[in-house]
Formats: sequence, C-alpha cells, structure tokens
Amino acid sequence: MSLIKAYRRFIILLDWMLTRMYVRKFEVVGREHVPMEGPLVLASNHLNNADPPMVALAVPRHPTFMAKQEMIRWPVIGPAFRIFGAFPVRRGEADLSALRTATEIVNSGAMLVMFPEGTRSRTGGLTKGHPGTALVALRTGAPVLPVAITGSEGITWPWLFLKPLSVKHIKVTIGEPFRLPPVERVNSEAATEATGVIMRHIAALLPETYRGVYADTESKAQEAPAEARGVY
Repeated sequence: MSLIKAYRRFIILLDWMLTRMYVRKFEVVGREHVPMEGPLVLASNHLNNADPPMVALAVPRHPTFMAKQEMIRWPVIGPAFRIFGAFPVRRGEADLSALRTATEIVNSGAMLVMFPEGTRSRTGGLTKGHPGTALVALRTGAPVLPVAITGSEGITWPWLFLKPLSVKHIKVTIGEPFRLPPVERVNSEAATEATGVIMRHIAALLPETYRGVYADTESKAQEAPAEARGVY
C-alpha cells in the first residue's frame, strides 16, 4: 500500500472516530446508489465546513474535493486536504483553471465532490446554484450523483470539541445517479438550465424546510431498504 493510500485510510478512520465522538446519530441512506467505478460528479447541498468529511464518510469510494482556496491555505489542515486529493478554487469569480482541473479529474475516472451553492447556506435552505458543477458534468458527460445533508448546521466551531455528542443527528441521503440531457453547445444558457436540474434533484432529497429557493420541488426521495441504510 502506498503512503498516500495509507494516509487517506487514516483520515477516513479519524473522520469516523470524531463523528462517533461528537454526533449522536450519523445516518446514511442510499449508499447502494454510488457507482463504484467510473467518472462521477457528486453534487451536494452545503450547510457547514464539516460537510466534506461527512460526505467522505458516507460514500464507499475515494472522493476528490474542489475546496475553497482559503481552506487549502490553512496551516496543517491545508496540506492534509491536498494529500487527501482536494484542489483549490477561487470563490466569487470564474476560476477557469479550477474548472479545467475538475474536468481532467472526472475524465480520469475519479469521483469529484462539488457543492453547487459555492458556500455554506446561512439559513439552512438551498441557495441558488452556481454553474460550475453543471459545466463539469456537461463537458465530461459523467453522471451526477445528488446528495442531501441535514443536521450538520448544528455543528458549532470550535465549541464542538468541548461538547461530546452535542450534535443530535446528521443524515446523508444519496440519490440515484442521473445524466444531464445532451446539449449542442456547452454555453452559459445550457449551464444555467443544467444547474437547475441538478439543484432540483438535490432538493427532492431534502425535507421541505431545507429546500430554500427550490421550495417548489416535489419530493421524490424514497427511503432505501433497511439493509442499505447505515447508522453509526
């Protein structure tokens, strides 16, 4: 086993231990929907900086993250993110370099995790999605895996570390992968329309109170069979 693979396994183990220490119930629904190989764009809502570790713990394959540039620059944690496979993106602007990197990663057969909202929701409800996720999915033709997180908004930093089992329940719901309809040209109009499709797939997995600007989305989420659920 390479040092990088060993390090990644260690991070997942640490992630699991911290979750057991501070979260009373961590639940995963729909893990069987995750394709175990091939290019994949995982798109999730975003409530807290803890969401990437929650996603990493929920999915049964190695994730690569597009992370905000500020996190990559953090001492100690920043280099750890890079070793785990994260790469930086400049928020608030069209970071073409990050999009090229994202496209290359997906085309290599990896699973790329993206948060289309671009930042954490301050209200808990979905905010308008940005086109980056849709652009990567359209350019690569990779399937999109919608994911919905609830409960992580209850995590408070850094006070969490002083209060074991202070977070009552975090749930990660994984929907069925889907492909965006093919387009003649990948332009801003196509990306905007595709972003709406992606966000509504995420919204359909969320309780109504979390759907935010996509509140008119009908819920199509179905509970997975008991054997497919994971509770820690």
